[in-house]
Amino acid sequence: MEEESNVTSSSPSTPVQRLRHRKRSSTEVLDGDKVNASPLLVNDRNKYKSFMVRTYSTLWMIAGFVMVVYMGHLYITAMVLVIQIFMAKELFNLLRKAPEDKCLPGIKQLNWHFFFTAMLFVYGRILSQRLANTVTADQFLYRLVSGLIKYHMAICYFLYIIGFMWFILTLKKKMYKYQFGQYAWTHMILIVVFTQSSFTVANIFEGIFWFLLPASLIIINDIFAYIFGFFFGRTPLIKLSPKKTWEGFIGASVTTIISAFVLANVLGRFPWLTCPRQDLSTGWLQCDADPLFKPEPFTLPAWIPGWFPWKEMEVLPVQWHALCLGLFASIIAPFGGFFASGFKRAFKIKDFGDSIPGHGGITDRMDCQMVMAVFAYIYLQSFIVSQSVSVDKILDQILTNLSFEEQQALLTRLGQMIGNS
Repeated sequence: MEEESNVTSSSPSTPVQRLRHRKRSSTEVLDGDKVNASPLLVNDRNKYKSFMVRTYSTLWMIAGFVMVVYMGHLYITAMVLVIQIFMAKELFNLLRKAPEDKCLPGIKQLNWHFFFTAMLFVYGRILSQRLANTVTADQFLYRLVSGLIKYHMAICYFLYIIGFMWFILTLKKKMYKYQFGQYAWTHMILIVVFTQSSFTVANIFEGIFWFLLPASLIIINDIFAYIFGFFFGRTPLIKLSPKKTWEGFIGASVTTIISAFVLANVLGRFPWLTCPRQDLSTGWLQCDADPLFKPEPFTLPAWIPGWFPWKEMEVLPVQWHALCLGLFASIIAPFGGFFASGFKRAFKIKDFGDSIPGHGGITDRMDCQMVMAVFAYIYLQSFIVSQSVSVDKILDQILTNLSFEEQQALLTRLGQMIGNS
């Protein structure tokens, strides 16, 4: 009887005591794990199992990515749209609180209203000229599209104002802080995430090459950082990402820069990858190769060892630009991942989602891609694309600012001028 009473008294009797006992036990287990565990992959006991899961998911993603790229510009754009929607969904859910949402019917719909308004504004600016070029043959559609292009900014502004008024009219007492927090969070997603990743679409229509090369370099850097860290990682790189190591960072950087030079040579030889798309059709493209993609002889410098078999080689001029992209992808773009790691630590979550086995959510895979997309666009527009007046820019101004009758009058005048010359 005495033993039974001792057992009974030592075990928690009330629900509160049982809860405290469970918390204390779990804390002890976690503390024990911290003593024996190391955040580095090289010391992870389950690393081979996670490696196989991650590899399997990566192969599926790469296969799907290649298939979409093969299908062309419009399908790649659709893929980017789907990715952005999934990213927005993951981030919208991050600060959601079910009890508050139940008291605020329509708050989810309001967030998505702002999202699709931003999508209409950004993609309308990027694709308006190409949409007009697609419907030029049909006079009715041409007039309709020209009108939409002319009033596109006004339409988007009034859609935003509708959302703004909707938000004000739904404010509830004792819920102000949560509602304004959701409002600010939605705009942060639009500015930091959606706007940056939208530069990807602008790159696509300048030539799939300018989308595929930067995206591939981020993938290569991510894969080889994992591989080098998996087998050789010993020195922690940054506290925000405990599994990142200097060995993985340096190994991936060297691999990425070399891959950029080689990959640019391979991709730059396919016209359907390098030709810019001026409309929204889906056929394969053929065009005269830009000088950037025409091979030029390159004599190796004198300090190259004599045993090296080649003294001269053919190089595409774009390969030198690719080195800059590779340098950015390996040195600067990983800070997008560090930013995401710090963000997740702030909210005490492991991943943004669980849609990709071994990787987390879509946002976990796109953190560096967003930084890279902006840099690729700025680099392309600053150092590669000619900034002089072009036929496309003039046509864009005509379609945007002139009515159909004014365009007809302009065409007549041009015909007279050409006929008299």
